Amino acid sequence: MSSQPQPQRPAFGGPAPQLQRAPFGGPPPGVSQQPPPFGGPPSGVSQQPPPFGGPPSGVSQQPPPFGGPTAAMASRPAPFGGPPAAVSQPQPPAVVPQRSPFGGPPPAASAQPPLIGGGSFTAAQAPPFSGPPGSMPQTAPAGGLRPPFRGPPAPSQQVQFGAPPPFGGAARPGVQPSPFGASQAPPPFMGPPGGNAPTFAPPAWQGQARPAASSEFIVKDTGNCNPRLMRCTMNQIPCTGDLLTTSGMPLALLVQPFALPHPSEEPIQLVDFGEMGPIRCSRCKAYINPFMRFIDQGKHFICNLCGFSNDTPREYFCNLGPDGRRRDADERPELCRGSVEFVATKEFLVRDPMPAVFFFLIDVSMNAVHTGATAAACSAISQALSDLPEGPRTMVGIATFDSAIHFYSLKRAQQQPLMLIVPDIQDVYTPLQTDLILPISECRENLDQLLESIPTMFESNRVADSAFGAAMKACFLAMKPTGGKLLVFQSVLPSVGIGSLSAREAEGRSNISSGDKEAHKLLQPVDKTLKTMALEFAEYQVCVDVFLSTQSYVDIASISVVPNTTGGRVYYYYPFSALSDPAKLYNDLRWNISRPQGFEAVMRVRCSQGLQVQDYFGNFCKRVPTDIDLPAIDSDKAIMVTFKHDDKLQENSECAFQCALLYTTVFGQRRIRVINLSLSCTNMLSNLFRYADLETQFTYVVKQAANGIPSVPLSQVRDQVTSTCINILQSYRKYCASVSSSGQLILPEALKLLPLYTLALTKSVGLRNDGRLDDRSYWASIVSSISVLLAIPLVFPRMIALHDLTSREEDDSLIPSPLTLNSENIHDDGVYLLENGEDGFIYVGNSVNPVTLEQIFGVSSLALVPNQLVLEPFDNELSMKVNEVVNEIRRQRCSYLRLRLCKKGDPSGDFFRSLLVEDKAPGGLSYVEFLVHVHRQIQSKMT
Repeated sequence: MSSQPQPQRPAFGGPAPQLQRAPFGGPPPGVSQQPPPFGGPPSGVSQQPPPFGGPPSGVSQQPPPFGGPTAAMASRPAPFGGPPAAVSQPQPPAVVPQRSPFGGPPPAASAQPPLIGGGSFTAAQAPPFSGPPGSMPQTAPAGGLRPPFRGPPAPSQQVQFGAPPPFGGAARPGVQPSPFGASQAPPPFMGPPGGNAPTFAPPAWQGQARPAASSEFIVKDTGNCNPRLMRCTMNQIPCTGDLLTTSGMPLALLVQPFALPHPSEEPIQLVDFGEMGPIRCSRCKAYINPFMRFIDQGKHFICNLCGFSNDTPREYFCNLGPDGRRRDADERPELCRGSVEFVATKEFLVRDPMPAVFFFLIDVSMNAVHTGATAAACSAISQALSDLPEGPRTMVGIATFDSAIHFYSLKRAQQQPLMLIVPDIQDVYTPLQTDLILPISECRENLDQLLESIPTMFESNRVADSAFGAAMKACFLAMKPTGGKLLVFQSVLPSVGIGSLSAREAEGRSNISSGDKEAHKLLQPVDKTLKTMALEFAEYQVCVDVFLSTQSYVDIASISVVPNTTGGRVYYYYPFSALSDPAKLYNDLRWNISRPQGFEAVMRVRCSQGLQVQDYFGNFCKRVPTDIDLPAIDSDKAIMVTFKHDDKLQENSECAFQCALLYTTVFGQRRIRVINLSLSCTNMLSNLFRYADLETQFTYVVKQAANGIPSVPLSQVRDQVTSTCINILQSYRKYCASVSSSGQLILPEALKLLPLYTLALTKSVGLRNDGRLDDRSYWASIVSSISVLLAIPLVFPRMIALHDLTSREEDDSLIPSPLTLNSENIHDDGVYLLENGEDGFIYVGNSVNPVTLEQIFGVSSLALVPNQLVLEPFDNELSMKVNEVVNEIRRQRCSYLRLRLCKKGDPSGDFFRSLLVEDKAPGGLSYVEFLVHVHRQIQSKMT
């Protein structure tokens, strides 16, 4: 170990200039002189928000959790800002002044629509996604509520298709009596522009369908939780396991504890019971909630999960009113809200709450430096530091690595950072016990100085090896006393030290092309080294996020084990472009550290007697059967929980689910977030189909498919996905359909898009044969923790025309109605954007007017536009509208869309067309052919 800088490295430069950033993610001054396409925040939003909102007024004056529920959730900084200042290439415009995944109104939009139906979901104008073409948002009749997407159909309402045409036939299925058919194939996001979605009160939902996840809605929490936080695959629960098996449908919850609320929704309230702690059932330990029933003048309460009668603590006693409710129920959030947060008492503390630690680990190997990945990482970190949570508990550290590990002491007393080198990458250690992780207030100047100097220090580096695993282990040893977030910037295949890997891509290509049945094993981790390391990280509350800026194979199948086990995720920039990717890298990092999140979390889901938790799926570590450990949990992460019957439920009774999440806020408070859902039980199979939740069910199917990718051949995964669809539709056809003609394909109204989504999944990047190993592994990695809101577009993307944006009516929604995903909608003189929440593919036909090219791209010839696209704003109406559309999509998806150009006659154009899932593809069916296939399989099962 050496304790002084290496003599050949240049001295550290002066401190980096401090960048001023607009409060809503505008660019640093000097990056772009043009105003962002969207101006300031929506009306009513404060111009200087704190990075994370405070607690609800009147409930608690304690500091808020990290991004805990804020007063309108609109005052949080946007995840998208300007591009990194250090990149000297032409810069994209600043993006997304105000972040909202719900596609709320642009700044000029009018006030909120009215609440309807007694209660509690409103929607801003121009919902980004909604029902099928021509559908109108449902309004609620007196005494009842309906969702904005598709109201629950009448028992006899179903979709029928006529006798199937022969394969390859031009005819499309006839539709009787519904207007839905293959020719209209309604995408899930289409909706009437400018329509108002309703407000919903959860108690009115029991036994009814929830609003679609992809629709615009506002919740007023009056007992059942906001569906953004927890959704079930079916909105009535089957009384028996046999009934569930007969339906063919899954029974699962998708839980997203920190899901961002609509800006108009009330925040989750904080309740402090003092030293007594929150009231719980003495048998099953469920937390007090609106569905627990008080009896004997309030002296006892019946647990809604296990049915046990508990004594009411003397301090909590209150008389009952004439309606049988406690007289103080409406004043106590835990008795009238479906979601609530409790202050945790000492019994929930194993140690003092951890500080908010952010440790940055940067690859400085030769390839990383030469491709610009090192400079991009340093620039992104430097700019994102301003978005770290404020306060004395926020701590930072930094290290770099190639074939050795370089730590840096950032003490303010030192005139410049001190480099400490760890050459041993087999038995790593930390060079200092202190001074490697410091409060940011004590080391900000030295850290800025170091980040500015690193690209220059290593610009002549000739070390090509990467000690990725050893560097992570060394940083973990430094973080072990506190825990925290380890953010790793990696560019090449880890080649030396602990957890080193070898290139398997060539073997993978040959195996897949030859139809090798063992090819899927290349999508498994090489060995258990990184998994063992990840389990140790999770034990000490270290969460790892990996940013892969690469131009080659890096074995994501092995690397992703670490973030997937520790509650993090993989970010993937392939092929990395120093021109276009630094802006996305910065925005991804900025959102990662500024979004709502909590540390050292433990989660448990409880359910009513008669059901039991079967399994959990997501990015976490599981040590005991009942709980999952999450070193970090954030607003983008979802956990899937599956259930099975262990007894019979009573018809018309209520089945309760409760998620409890114990976590530490970034300000060091220990909290318990409790989310409650109560659903009716039924013995009628038709009710299961009537109140099925298509998006949640399909998200379950996507996650199960991703889970199977490393275990079985791709063809088998595709067959399982298709069989799930066929079994569900066959059950409906056999037991619920009112039409007996065998020549018709009959679809339940709530699941009429299931065949289309299923076909799209079989053609997705994760399940297609021609994908790269890393692409498939990355797809499986992000699916493991994806939310319902983003799972659908990932598989079934949205396509819109860009060339005719200026011809649309002024009062239309910001984003035009999507086009169906088939080549009939692609014309040689058009420009189209297809986005899946991760990437945006811009397809340009061969006959596009040069004037249009000049307006959008700034050049008159397509040959001059790079494939790694930077979309710049130009001074013309079409360019401004294109930028507005792209920025609005980025806002909706919580992601800085990575743009790629696709040209006809080019491999990129062929890839774009492969995403048109309704078309016939090599080895894949068209949508019409798939419907025919499903129909024939159902007929075969019926006979």
